[in-house]
Amino acid sequence: MTMQELMKTVIRHVPARMLPATHPQQLDGRRTHIGAATPRLDGPLKVQGKARFAAEVALEGMLYASIVHSTIARGRITALDTSAAEAAPGVVQVMTYRNAPRMKTPGAFGEGDEVAGSALPVMQDERIHWNGEAVAVVLAQTQEQADFAAGLVQVEYALAADAVTDFQQAKQHAHRPDTVLGESTVVDKGDAHAALAKAPFKVDQRYSTPRHNHNAIELHAVTVHWDQGTLVVHDATQMLNGTAKTLAKVFDLKPEQVRVLSPFVGGGFGGKGLWTHQMLAAAAARLVGRPVRLTLTREGVFRLIGGRTLTEQRVALGANADGTLTALIHTGVVAMTAHNNVPEQFTFPARHLYAAENVHLEQQVAEMDMLANTFMRAPGESVGTFALESALDELAEQLQLDPIELRRRIEPDKDPTSGSAFSSRHLLKAYADGARAFGWDQRSPTPRARRDGEWLIGMGVATATYPYYRMPGSAARVRIDADGSATVSTAGHEMGMGTATVQAQHAADRLGLALEQVAFEYGDTSLPAGAMAGGSSQTAGTLAAVEAASQALVKALLKLAPKDSPLHGLKPDQVELRDGGLAGIDRDDAYESFVDLLRGAGQAHVEAEASAPPPMEMMKYSMHSYGAQFCEVRVSEVTGEVRVSRFLGAFDTGRILNPQTAASQFRGGIVMGLGLALTEDTWFDPRTGRIMNPTMAEYHVPVQLDVPRIEIMWTDAPDPHSPLGAHGVGEIGITGTAAAVANAIYNATGKRIRDLPITLDKLL
Repeated sequence: MTMQELMKTVIRHVPARMLPATHPQQLDGRRTHIGAATPRLDGPLKVQGKARFAAEVALEGMLYASIVHSTIARGRITALDTSAAEAAPGVVQVMTYRNAPRMKTPGAFGEGDEVAGSALPVMQDERIHWNGEAVAVVLAQTQEQADFAAGLVQVEYALAADAVTDFQQAKQHAHRPDTVLGESTVVDKGDAHAALAKAPFKVDQRYSTPRHNHNAIELHAVTVHWDQGTLVVHDATQMLNGTAKTLAKVFDLKPEQVRVLSPFVGGGFGGKGLWTHQMLAAAAARLVGRPVRLTLTREGVFRLIGGRTLTEQRVALGANADGTLTALIHTGVVAMTAHNNVPEQFTFPARHLYAAENVHLEQQVAEMDMLANTFMRAPGESVGTFALESALDELAEQLQLDPIELRRRIEPDKDPTSGSAFSSRHLLKAYADGARAFGWDQRSPTPRARRDGEWLIGMGVATATYPYYRMPGSAARVRIDADGSATVSTAGHEMGMGTATVQAQHAADRLGLALEQVAFEYGDTSLPAGAMAGGSSQTAGTLAAVEAASQALVKALLKLAPKDSPLHGLKPDQVELRDGGLAGIDRDDAYESFVDLLRGAGQAHVEAEASAPPPMEMMKYSMHSYGAQFCEVRVSEVTGEVRVSRFLGAFDTGRILNPQTAASQFRGGIVMGLGLALTEDTWFDPRTGRIMNPTMAEYHVPVQLDVPRIEIMWTDAPDPHSPLGAHGVGEIGITGTAAAVANAIYNATGKRIRDLPITLDKLL
C-alpha cells in the first residue's frame, strides 16, 4: 500500500464533520450566474486578435531560434561543425553543449514541485538520449535566417550499441513501477485467476493502442528575456507555478527571480508543460544577453514534446449466467523511459467502475530509449476504457444480454477496490437518459442486421469515466475597489475551456455582484499560486481557493465596520456576502454595501488572500465523473471505410457551471476520442527510435467531415462534497469513445477489432 493509499484508508474512517473541506459552501439560493450559458469572456479578445499568446510577445532586440535535432536514439556526438551556420546571414550565435550556460538537471513531473518532461540534463555534454533531442540552437535576426542556418550545422554521432528502440525487445525486461501516479501498481481482491478458470462465461482478450502525439493548434512557443537577474518567461504552459519553480532550480535562482506569464494557451491536452525548449531559450537568452523567441515547428513538436505511450493490455472477465462478475483481470505493459514517470494508468477505470467478486489489476513498464512520454487527454482512462468496455461488450454478447443491462447488473454500491463510499454516482441515470434520447431500443443485437446499400449500420455503447481531482496548493486573492467592483486574482490561465468565464460567474455569485462588476486576473506567477490546468482539476482547485479568499474577505470587511455600523459586533459566521455588500444572515437590518464600508473607512480598496484547504474530499470518498457514450457507425462493405453517423454523450459530472462551455468541452473530448478510435497513430521506427510521420499530413486527426453532429446531455446532479458540486469536464469526453466506436463497428460488421486505430485494412 502506498503512502497515498494509507492516508485515504485512515481518512475514510474519520467522521465527515471533522473534515471541513468535504463540505464546501454550495451557494444554495444565491446562484444567479452559475448554471447560466454564458459566452466566453475571452472570446472577443481572441476574435479581435487582442489575446496575446507566447509567440506574439515582441521584445526589443529579440532574436529568433531554430533547433537542430539529433538523428540517433542514444549515443554521443563525435563531431560538431557550426562554422557554416555561424557565417550565414543574420546569425548571431549557435549554441551547443560546448558553449551553453551551465544548467542543473531538472526534476521530472511528480518529483516534488518540479514539472519537467524528464529528468535529463539539457545540452550539457555530448551525450544523446533520444532521437530528436536538440543538439544545437541557432539564433538569428529573423526566423527564416535561423531556420536556414540550422540546416548548415553538421553533426556526426556514435550510436550506443545497447540502445533499446524496439518495444518487443524492451518487453523482455518489463517491470512494475514503484507506483502508478501514487497508487499501487498491483491491486488484488480474492483470487481472480482461479475464479476465471471456474467461470461459466468468460472473455479473455488482448487489446493494443499505439503511440499518439500532441497536435494542439498553437505550436509550443516561448519568448524569454533576462531582466537584471530575473528570468521572465512568456510561455504556453499548463503549469505556471511548477514551471517557474523548475526553471529556478535549473538556473540556480531564487523562486522570486523567475516570472512566468501564460494567460492564453492555444490547446494543451497535457502536452503544454515544461520541456527542453523553454530551458534552451532561457539559456540562449543568457548566452547572448538578448531576448529570444523559440517557436517549435510542427515536426519539432513531435521531436521534443512527449505524447501518449503505447499499451498492450489483457482484459479477462468471468461471469455467472446472470451477468454478475466473478473475476475481473486487467493487466498489461506500456513503454516509458527511465527518466520520467508517466505510466499511462490504463487499469484505473477497472479499479472503480464495476462490482466483481475477485479482481487482479497490474501494470508494467518497458523502458526504451525514446522521447519521454507524457500526459495526453485522460491519460490511462482513454485507452483503458477501450479495452475494458470492449471486453464487456463481448461478454454481453456471450450472455445474450443488452450491454446496458449487463452494466446495470454489475453496478457497485461502493468503490469495488477501495471500499470507499461514492461521493456522487448517477451512471445508471446517464445510461437511461442517453438510451432514450439516442433510440437505443432500435439497435439489433444481431451483427450485420441493418444495412443501407453497401453500408452496414451498427450501434455501440461504452462507459466514460474520469477521476475527480483537486490538486493542493491553489490560492486566490479577492479585492473590492471603492466603486464596489471586484477583482479575483490567481495564477491560472485560459486554455480555451472557459476558465476565466466560469470563475467570473462563480465570483459574481460568491460576492453578490453582477457579472460585469467582476474581473478575473490570471496567467502570471506574480499572482497567488494557481491551479494547474491538468487532470480536469483547475476549475475545482480555483473554486476552492476563491471560496477561501472570500471567507478571508468577510473578516477584512468586518474590521472596516465602525461601531455605529449595523454589522458591528457580528462574527464571520453570522454574515454573508450578498447584494454588493455584507449582510447579516437572515437579518434585513444588518447590511452595508462595499461602497459604504470602504468610504466610511477612507480606503480605496480592501483585499484578502487565502489558500484552498487540502483536498480531503478526495481522501474520504471515491470521486469520479461518469458518462454513457452512444455511437452509430456506417461501414462500407466494399472499401471498409468507417463513417460515424451519430454520437451522443450522456454525462454525470456534478453540477454544470456553464452549459455553453461545458458542452464544448464534452464535444471536444469526443472528437479527440474519434481520432483515438479511427485515425491517430504515431509511426515509430523500431530500428532507429525515430518518429516517421511528424507532420499533420501523415499524422491524421479528425477533420470536419469525420465528425457527425454530437448530442450532449447531463444529469446536472451536484456532488455535495466538491466545490459548487462540480467535477471537471475537460477529459471525460474522450473516455469510452473508442470502445463505443469499436462496439458499433462490431454490431455493424460482426468483426471485433482490438487494435487501435480501426483503419479500413482491418475491416476488409
